[in-house]
Amino acid sequence: MSESQAEASTLTCIRGTPMTHLFQPLTLRGLTLPNRIAVSPMCQYSSREGLPDDWHLVHLGGLAQGGAGLVLTEAAAVLPEGRISPDDLGLWNLSQAEGLAPIVKFIKAQGAVPGIQLAHAGRKASAHTPWKGSGSVPPSAGGWTPVAPSALPFDTGWTVPTALDEPGILAVIEAFMDAARRALAAGFQVIEVHAAHGYLLHQFLSPLANHRTDAYGGSFENRTRLVREVVGALRNILPEELPLLVRISATDWVEGGWNLEESVALAKELKALGVDLVDCSSGGLSPRQKIDLGPGYQVPFAARIRAEAGLPTGAVGLITEPRQAEQILAEGAADLVLLARELLRDPRWPLRAAQELGTVVPWPAQYARAATGSVPLRQALG
Repeated sequence: MSESQAEASTLTCIRGTPMTHLFQPLTLRGLTLPNRIAVSPMCQYSSREGLPDDWHLVHLGGLAQGGAGLVLTEAAAVLPEGRISPDDLGLWNLSQAEGLAPIVKFIKAQGAVPGIQLAHAGRKASAHTPWKGSGSVPPSAGGWTPVAPSALPFDTGWTVPTALDEPGILAVIEAFMDAARRALAAGFQVIEVHAAHGYLLHQFLSPLANHRTDAYGGSFENRTRLVREVVGALRNILPEELPLLVRISATDWVEGGWNLEESVALAKELKALGVDLVDCSSGGLSPRQKIDLGPGYQVPFAARIRAEAGLPTGAVGLITEPRQAEQILAEGAADLVLLARELLRDPRWPLRAAQELGTVVPWPAQYARAATGSVPLRQALG
């Protein structure tokens, strides 16, 4: 068989294979993800002055090699004081954007879509890197005084934050806008706003952390104002063809906190503002949370928001098996599955999932010899 005949046979094999839901493309605006598997943002706590380094290239690049359709970076702080820890990634200056650009280029070269999560940690900022300690890092040890909607610490022993005034809130919105511009300059094609896990935007949403009496506190409309303003500002910056995602905690898992009904209502407003997908996580706001853990325990949140808000959703949380992920999509509970720890255990999970589900997908040319059966090389796609 000639080289051209082999290539034609390979392409027929790919295109003639029954396509599972997991490996169907997903189009959001003018951008198409090659499959429904996304790398969930996972903090690496390996930056100095917010800069990416070789760890980030190898970590994110390896996940792109593994076949994920969308590779999201860890939370990138839009301001220095918005870092979760002193070792967190940032995007508050040009040097950080320039450092991310080669990583973006490599992700794209693997056939994946590069995305970045923009964040501000609020009262949970200036925390210890997990393997270095717990609680707040004091200013004497390189920490700082965090900001929040109200002067309420995350937990006993944590630094009491400074309540943001209106100029401070406007500065946060401007910082998200500036970071988005840098992300575009670095080549990112997807931006996700982090409004979950007890960080600043989530703090404004939840009555447990937001005790304000001004236009940013009290009613549902007021507590959601900052999220809506950030989203509206970013949608105006992003090119029309590029999607905007928002990660939310669908519930605080605490009585009297942010809940699923409010999440559905917020999702409807986000849809009207031009958000293309809601990434449905939960918790992180209060140490008093009581989470009912189990395989796919957050999938019902994605399913309800998708059904009632009419907006695409992403499901995340203890999704570990290919057939489990396939079922989530086949049942219409979500449009995208985001994997985190399972990808740390098995960075080639998407390639393994394709084999288990009987779907042929392209492997990196350098790894194709390890594929089971006659699996095509990436260059066979042209």
